[in-house]
Amino acid sequence: MRVFASAAAALLLLAGSAIAQTFPNRPVTLVVAAAAGGTTDVLARLVAKSMSEDLRQSVIVENVVGGGATVGTRRVVRSEPDGYTLIFGNMGSLAANVWLFPQLGYDPRQDLAPVGLVAIVPMVLSVSKKSGVRDLPAFLAKLKADGRSVNFGHSGPGTTGHLATATFLHVTGTKAVDIAYRGAGPAINDLMSGVIDAVIDQTVTMLPLHAGGNVTAIATSSRRRLPQAPDVPTFAEGGAPQFDLTVWNAIAAPAATPRPILDRLEASVRAALQDPELRRRFGELAAELPEPDQQGAEPLRRLIAADVERFGAIIRAVGLKAE
Repeated sequence: MRVFASAAAALLLLAGSAIAQTFPNRPVTLVVAAAAGGTTDVLARLVAKSMSEDLRQSVIVENVVGGGATVGTRRVVRSEPDGYTLIFGNMGSLAANVWLFPQLGYDPRQDLAPVGLVAIVPMVLSVSKKSGVRDLPAFLAKLKADGRSVNFGHSGPGTTGHLATATFLHVTGTKAVDIAYRGAGPAINDLMSGVIDAVIDQTVTMLPLHAGGNVTAIATSSRRRLPQAPDVPTFAEGGAPQFDLTVWNAIAAPAATPRPILDRLEASVRAALQDPELRRRFGELAAELPEPDQQGAEPLRRLIAADVERFGAIIRAVGLKAE
């Protein structure tokens, strides 16, 4: 029996090596479980371009929206585990959703195979030009005086924008009118037009709009002011030091994907993070690259496991529900 087992193991190893040598031989789909134009989408497209060059195959970004990122993530979980369908997710879809959606239908710790961390991004609170608000103290005063007069938009139930908004209101002891959208893009469009008063989203989407004068960024969750936006104070400077939420973004594959393919994808992500053009664009958007010891599958596996527990505590404290 041992001989047969050893032979079977050897055959599997050879088969895996053969697969890795021919992978990929067709385009790879990178599913973004969010609307086009949001942070996840912008980062995914930058990474996809660099990975395409390394893999010598097209890496195509496909937006699959719905259910607070659960629809797109579920599609990847259930897809063929051959390395050709990946998820570009973040701490919401890959960790917090375990607690936000009781009928999630999958567990990211068991049903996804980590490939690698891609970026860590501060959050930015921005207000519309029509809101009359120019800084965080004035915004807090407005919320405390009459939160019902403030329309606070976010990227949809269960998203990082939803989590950030609920956490901010919780730690500041304030309330506002909660308005959910199907993605950050639509929420930000209404912010620019003045339909809503405020949105918390990542620097990737918020800083260009602030620089262009489309919205007013009034606080960032970075530890110190960002060189890309030195005029934007931190939440601590503005009177809300309790809010320090940042967002990590990462790539994962279906759990049963063969190890040789995962190793090739992991190597491609590492190569993408060394791409000078990607690093330049990430720098412009204040998206922090992971340190060498944060890169790769195993650090991401530990991060997902730790944040599932961390966000469980936060979500219970905030009383957040994905409704």
